[in-house]
Amino acid sequence: MTDDLHARIRAAIDRDASVGLLQRAIRTPSVTGIEAAFGALVADELRRLGCEGVTIEDCLPGRPVVWGVRKGRGTGPRLMVLGHLDTVHVRGWEEHWAGDVRHDPFSAAIVEDQIWGRGSGDLKAGICTGLSALATLDRAGCALDGDIVFVFIADEESGEPGTGVSAGIKAVVPKIQRGEIPNADFAIYVEPTRLAVFPAQIGFFIAEITVTGRSAYFGMPEKGVDALKAGHAILSALWRHSAELETRGTHELIGCGFLLVTGVEAGGYIAVPERCTISLIRKLRPGEDLGQARDELDAVIRGAVTDPEVTVEIAYPAGRDHPVGGMPFETDATMAPVALLQDSVRAAMPGRGEIEGAPFWSEGSFTANQLGIPTVYCAPGDISNCHTFQERVPVAEYLAGVEAFALFMARFCGTAG
Repeated sequence: MTDDLHARIRAAIDRDASVGLLQRAIRTPSVTGIEAAFGALVADELRRLGCEGVTIEDCLPGRPVVWGVRKGRGTGPRLMVLGHLDTVHVRGWEEHWAGDVRHDPFSAAIVEDQIWGRGSGDLKAGICTGLSALATLDRAGCALDGDIVFVFIADEESGEPGTGVSAGIKAVVPKIQRGEIPNADFAIYVEPTRLAVFPAQIGFFIAEITVTGRSAYFGMPEKGVDALKAGHAILSALWRHSAELETRGTHELIGCGFLLVTGVEAGGYIAVPERCTISLIRKLRPGEDLGQARDELDAVIRGAVTDPEVTVEIAYPAGRDHPVGGMPFETDATMAPVALLQDSVRAAMPGRGEIEGAPFWSEGSFTANQLGIPTVYCAPGDISNCHTFQERVPVAEYLAGVEAFALFMARFCGTAG
C-alpha cells in the first residue's frame, strides 16, 4: 500500500485518547473471577466505535464474554482481534511498592514513559491497541472493505480457585461454529509480544502425582511402606524421561519438549512418610500429541514403582482445549497476512515485528486448531514482566502498536478511502 496511507494513519493517532483508554482499562480491576466491570467498559467502547451486534454474555455467573463486529463494505477479508479480559491477582503489590507512586496496582501511573499496573501488559495494552487502531482509522477517513470481529473473554488466567479453565473461549467457539459470531480469515490474539509476531506456541499439561505407602514409627521402619523412597524412584525416572524428550527434535521457534518438576512434598512427622506428592509441567512442541504424551508419562511413573504396596494416583488439573492440558499450534509463518503484519509493525517501529515462538500457552490454539483460523500473537508488552510486580508497557511501544494495527487493518481488510 502507499506511503500516503501510512502517513495519514500516523497523523490520525490521538496520543491522549489512546493512552487514556489504556489507563481507564488498567483502572478497572479484572482479576480472574471479577471481569464484569472491564467487560462492560470494552462493550461500551465497541459501541462507541460503531460495532454491530455488541453482546455481553456470561460464560459463568458474573463472568462475561464480549463481542461485536465492525462491518466493512463486504468486499474484503475478515479479521478477528481477540484477547482475555482477566488478569492475575495483585497480592503483595502494595507492600512491594509502599511509598512509591506505583503502590496502587490499578493506578496506571506513568513512570519514565511507561504505563504501570496489573494487566497493563497482560493484556489490556493489546485490547486497547486493537480498539484505538480502529478509532485511528476512523479519524484518518479509512473505510474498510472487510469486517473486524472483536472477541474478548473471561477466564484465561489461572491461579484463583475454581478458575482458569478457558470457560470464556469454550463458550465462544461453538457460537462461531454455528455462525452466531462471524468466523474470520485471520486472527490476532493480543497477548504481549513486544510487537514481535508469534505464529507458534507451546503445548502443556500439569500433572499432580500422589504416592501413598504406609506410615510407621521411625524406630520400626520395617512396619511401614516408604512413600518418599518410591517418590525418589519416580523423580529419577521423570528426569530420565525429560532428558530423552529433549533428544526427539527441536522446533525452530519453540525448541524441544521436556518436563519440569515444580514441587515435591513428603513427610512431616518423625515417622516413615506415608505420602509423597510430586507436581510437574510438561512442555510440548507443535506436532506432539498431548494424549500420547500423557500416556507416556503415566507409563514412566508407574514403571518406576516396584513395591506392590505403594499406590500411585495421577491427576491432570489444567484441562484447556484438551482434557488434560493445552494444545500447541503453529501457523505458517510464510503466509501473506503474517508477512503483512510484520511489515506493518516494522513500519511503525523499526526493529520490531520479528518472527518468534510463544514461550507461553494461551488460547490461540482454540482459534487455530478448532476453528481453522490462521492465528498469531502480537501486541505491545513484555511477557517477562507480566504476573510480576514489574508489569508495565512503554508508551512508545503501545502507540507504535496502535499505528501498526491500524496500518495492518487497512492493508489486510482493504480500504476505499
